[in-house]
Amino acid sequence: MADKRFVSLQLGQEGSGLVSGSLTRRHLLAGAFGLSSIALFGSGARAAIPAPEVLPLESQDYAEARRRFHTRLLRKMAAPEKSSPLGTPPGAERVTYRGGPDGSIELVAWLSHYQPSKALKPAVLFLHGGNATGDGHWALMKPYWEAGFVVLLPSFRGENGQNGNYSGFYDETSDALAAADYLENLPGIDKRRFFVAGHSNGGTLTILAAMSRKFRAAAPISAGVNSWRYFNRYTDEICFDETNEMEFIMRSSVCFGPSLKCPAFLLRGTEERPFDADHQLFVERAWSSGFKVDKKLLPGTHNGVVPGAVEESIRFFNQFS
Repeated sequence: MADKRFVSLQLGQEGSGLVSGSLTRRHLLAGAFGLSSIALFGSGARAAIPAPEVLPLESQDYAEARRRFHTRLLRKMAAPEKSSPLGTPPGAERVTYRGGPDGSIELVAWLSHYQPSKALKPAVLFLHGGNATGDGHWALMKPYWEAGFVVLLPSFRGENGQNGNYSGFYDETSDALAAADYLENLPGIDKRRFFVAGHSNGGTLTILAAMSRKFRAAAPISAGVNSWRYFNRYTDEICFDETNEMEFIMRSSVCFGPSLKCPAFLLRGTEERPFDADHQLFVERAWSSGFKVDKKLLPGTHNGVVPGAVEESIRFFNQFS
């Protein structure tokens, strides 16, 4: 059953930033997932970040580009949401994994209970939305384990009082990849049925992860593909060298569409900012990867779509036996 606090949220268009009064998207995300309602925002407005008229298409593979590129953080900061230290929600086992790429940070993840056996089990790595981890995120994972999947929901660097510096998607992708390695190598996991999904910021990370390594399939929910758009909306989260265009390119999956390494199903709510030209450009560019990319609108707001999207992702994943 979905978390009632989550389902009752009514968010405005994702692209609006401000929802009503002084409530921002991040305040509402916090309430949805059982986090503190306090969000950290920079003071004062900033000039818009210039975006290229035509989004670049990089010729090198994204995984190779990540091996060569290192983000330059000009501001060292925790993840930009205040949140409580992580406990262990019902139905979860608290585990730790070594955040990537060098395994220097120990981070908390929640793993569904399962018994390893000779009959290997499919698994889903689910990457949460927002910039903090809350019990409400885990409550939404129940359909996965009820459908027979082992599910891991990792936290990321700098979240919930943990070590590490927030980087705005780049080093968090390394954490997601490290969490994937952790889950994939647990006993009893079927590596041929190993999937990735995620919502909002986690949907963005889902695509970046699926361009970095092979999964059987990916289901990004309400994902962004254009980092210029995101950081023009949330300028307080810019902690890297914004004068270097590659910092934005390396956070934008639309610039690496041919690097997709598995089939993908993009899901989005009917009451949030719709699929736009950037998403369509990503789909067109990903065509040359050889993997099919579909997209579908489901009833709901940016947050309210998640329960239905989880169910839709299960149907999608079950096509791969």
